[in-house]
Amino acid sequence: MTKFRTDQIRNLALLGHSGSGKTSLAEALLYKTKAISRLGRVEDGSTVADWDPEEQRRGISINLAVVPVEYDSHKLNFIDTPGYLDFVGEVVSALHVAEAGLVLVDAVAGCEVGTELVWDRLEELGKPRIFFVNKMDRENANFQRAVESLRSTLVGAKVVPLQLPIGEADSFKGVISLVTMEAYLGPDGTPAPIPENMRDEVEAAHQVMVEAAAEADDDLIMKYLDGEELTPEEVRHGLHIGVKNCAIAPVYCGSAIRDMGLERLLPALLRYVPAPNEHSITATRGEAQVELTNDPNGPVALSVFRTIIDRYVGRMNYVRSFSGVLHKDDRLMNVRSGKEERIANLFTARGKDLQPLDELTAGDIGVITKLDDVLTGDTLASANDLLTIAPPHYPQPLYGVAVTPATKADSAKMGQALAALTEEDPTLRVESVAATKQNVLQGMGETHVDVAVRRLEQKFGVKVDTSVPKVSYHETVSRTASAQYRHKKQTGGAGQFAEVHMRVEPLASGAGFEYVSEVFGGAISGVFLPSIEKGVRQVMEQGVIAGYPVVDVKAVVYDGKEHPVDSKDIAFQTAGREVFKLAMQQADPVLLEPIYRIEVTVPEEYMGDVMSDFNTRRGRVQGMEQKGNRTVVRALVPLAEVMRYGTDLRSMTQGRGVYTLEFDHYEPVPKHLTDAIVANHKVEESEHA
Repeated sequence: MTKFRTDQIRNLALLGHSGSGKTSLAEALLYKTKAISRLGRVEDGSTVADWDPEEQRRGISINLAVVPVEYDSHKLNFIDTPGYLDFVGEVVSALHVAEAGLVLVDAVAGCEVGTELVWDRLEELGKPRIFFVNKMDRENANFQRAVESLRSTLVGAKVVPLQLPIGEADSFKGVISLVTMEAYLGPDGTPAPIPENMRDEVEAAHQVMVEAAAEADDDLIMKYLDGEELTPEEVRHGLHIGVKNCAIAPVYCGSAIRDMGLERLLPALLRYVPAPNEHSITATRGEAQVELTNDPNGPVALSVFRTIIDRYVGRMNYVRSFSGVLHKDDRLMNVRSGKEERIANLFTARGKDLQPLDELTAGDIGVITKLDDVLTGDTLASANDLLTIAPPHYPQPLYGVAVTPATKADSAKMGQALAALTEEDPTLRVESVAATKQNVLQGMGETHVDVAVRRLEQKFGVKVDTSVPKVSYHETVSRTASAQYRHKKQTGGAGQFAEVHMRVEPLASGAGFEYVSEVFGGAISGVFLPSIEKGVRQVMEQGVIAGYPVVDVKAVVYDGKEHPVDSKDIAFQTAGREVFKLAMQQADPVLLEPIYRIEVTVPEEYMGDVMSDFNTRRGRVQGMEQKGNRTVVRALVPLAEVMRYGTDLRSMTQGRGVYTLEFDHYEPVPKHLTDAIVANHKVEESEHA
């Protein structure tokens, strides 16, 4: 297998809206470079990148896939990512290890929601980006309109075409390079003169590009302002600096399906995408920060960016080397767990196919198998130089379903299978909610969670039933109140006796539970006080008014009675339980509901709809902020009102709105809603009785 130096490697994330042609482009580049003998199709699931059965069933990408393309003594690691918003975690993982993003844009649709979202992520991370306007052969394709939509929609974008198409739709024949000022026709990119009818347009676009290249370099701008003409090599140098510094977002065009424009795209990616050793990332060594420059001579440091648990291969960890050269049979330390790992199996990946490797150099991507306790986000490093690479930040889940095992056999396997799912996908979470006694599987959206449920059955053999999760309400008291209870039971043999006087008081939010004794004079022996507390805690778990846990309450035992023979632990447990219920009912109990911070980002024209919708959801708008042509609305809203908000937001904004959700605090439920929740609880109790 060919070995590549760090400066011969390029790592690119293929990004864009769903359906823009990312997987088709990866497939076409493999075919063009003769890595595969037959061109696969997304429609029938025969592409290298879409190898997962669920991807083939749905006809969309779900997982990131590494597709290495060897060209002109270089290796381009394309990381194909899903365009569907629910699988944003795969985009986050890909951008963690890629030097740049190749953003695909549909020549008909132009800038879409997915384009905006990946642009925001690239901006946030400060990563170079290149646009490829794909599907130039489609009916109604319009290159200029697509470019203008990018310029008008993307905040801070300096979008600079480096090519113009020759014809559009059925008449699309090739591309014109604005650097070489030459036309390239057909799949082979045969050089030809620029068509006469395009000369003025090409000249104007060439001038814009030369200015952008000159502005990126101080020496070039001086030469340009002095009226000297820049050579093609100088223009390329300026463009390389501009792309690397994110000052320029160049635009190419073509058709992946028809293999048009790809002949020019490949060398352009080698020229303008920075090699791994052209930049550094910050890692830590203990408390100190260090810069990793993808130096093959440095200490070994790898970041795990993808984990797959395969029933045949076992655990597969996709890694990116940020320093040093990893050799097969080396020993590395998992910095998180402190466990030493022997690298017995090292591979390079192309879709699902793994090819054995002897070494992995700095800047390259590989796969290590059979490592038992290595998770996505972990750093594997030399034991004598423990470097830690910070993992990427994954978004909080937005959608959840309660899962229950379909059969007793499923019950035994469900916990382990759910844990494996969350190890594979950091944007999936499983939460065991004590308040509702439910296991909740959470993800980024309905499709994301649906895929996870299907994987449970197909991959791990666990079938589950799903339902809308219950809201995890809490119960508390709003004032101080007292009660007393006598437990007396006489049945032939030994009897039971206990009398407890108790006061309950409200505590500050988040204070939890306090238990205090004010009993004097031995009315209740000290040995029985823990028994009373045990009874109280049993009630706190089960709730008093609607079956939800009791929080932020102080229980004070201030008096009582006992019997020298009949008083025992069980009697005081029962008395403690019953007196606490009575005292709570006297203390004006209230139901508390979880309130979440929500941040909704929408195009300006939908802001009014979003604001009025919040009013119907009992939301309280906390502020607004303008970001380019989009508005960010921040609000506090009860979880009960936004359990399925994603679907509603999509329909309100034609799919152009996105949001984040994070827990903030608990507060009392309005009285009319409390009555309905309590009534519903009583119905459920009677059904299970």
